[in-house]
Amino acid sequence: MTNNDILRRIRFVFDYSNAKMIKIFAKAKHEMAQDVLIDMLRKESEEGYKPCNDKTFCLFLDGLVIEKRGLREGAEVPEPLAQLTNNLIFKKLRVALELKEDDIIELLTSAEFRMSKSELGALFRKPGHKHYKTCGDQVLRNFLAGLSLKYRGV
Repeated sequence: MTNNDILRRIRFVFDYSNAKMIKIFAKAKHEMAQDVLIDMLRKESEEGYKPCNDKTFCLFLDGLVIEKRGLREGAEVPEPLAQLTNNLIFKKLRVALELKEDDIIELLTSAEFRMSKSELGALFRKPGHKHYKTCGDQVLRNFLAGLSLKYRGV
């Protein structure tokens, strides 16, 4: 999955307008031009498509965390990561939505995807930990599908 795919799916799940998406970027202290956003929301096959790089997508995810949970007292907006993995994307979405293990398992199950708590826990461990597991596109795709079912009924 590309950052653009995930951005489009998040927008669909929460039914965000362009203006709302721009406000979320602004929460992470990033000024997003509407025409650039529209180009990033296009599909690859469409004219004017612009890829969303990891740094830009990280700014959106950080803005989403701030939008949903607020900024910790005395904390600064974090510097965007230069490189994102599916594990980091999944973790940022989990934090933004304040999801517990059982909530995530329920979302995945609603998308007809089975995962145990220990498998899920391995996705959120630090790279290098002996039980760390890389999050594949299939897991992230099914998680987003579960969110879509929960928030949109689709």
